[in-house]
Amino acid sequence: MRFLMTQSLLSSWKYQFNDFSKYDDREEEFEENAHKSFLQTLRREPIETSEAMQNGIDFENLVVDICKGTPGLQSHDWYNAASEVAEIVKGSQFQYAAKKEVTIGGIDFLLYGKLDSLKAGIVNDIKFTRNYAVGKFFDSPQHPMYMECVPEATAFNYVVSNGKRIWQETYRRDECRPIREIIEEFIGYLKTSGLYEIYTANWKARGD
Repeated sequence: MRFLMTQSLLSSWKYQFNDFSKYDDREEEFEENAHKSFLQTLRREPIETSEAMQNGIDFENLVVDICKGTPGLQSHDWYNAASEVAEIVKGSQFQYAAKKEVTIGGIDFLLYGKLDSLKAGIVNDIKFTRNYAVGKFFDSPQHPMYMECVPEATAFNYVVSNGKRIWQETYRRDECRPIREIIEEFIGYLKTSGLYEIYTANWKARGD
């Protein structure tokens, strides 16, 4: 029996442990919502698309349309920033499906992810965020996961925009924490929290 493992599931799990103290009297509310969101993801329940999520989808689509030479986009508020991103990712394989079978702690997993862009050994991931700070994605499981799934990749590059300007945050392979360690911690958390059976019930890899 193999179980599917994605960076989005791991990211949802890790998000629970963010520092929400900046929200002062709403700290507990944000912690509770983060945990609820993780449980929804763990149960593979539909999650309503938030404004932030939709912005990310729309921005990435704009970048791809610019790469395709789609006419009539210049009036878009994000056009200039999206054009800068398009210069970085044009010529890529877009939405490249990457996967790898691994065994960790005696459990068989299928690691899976869709890459926004794969170009000349560089994985580019397009992000849209209203607030960016250097190192924002340092602890993300996304670059360790995708570097494991794409052995020919030499670096992972977050291409980040707020719709007005862009930033790049790049990690070489030797700067990525082994995804196996992250998955081991995740499975340990599930077992100690009584959630492991929910995972195994909902995340069986297809074909098993």
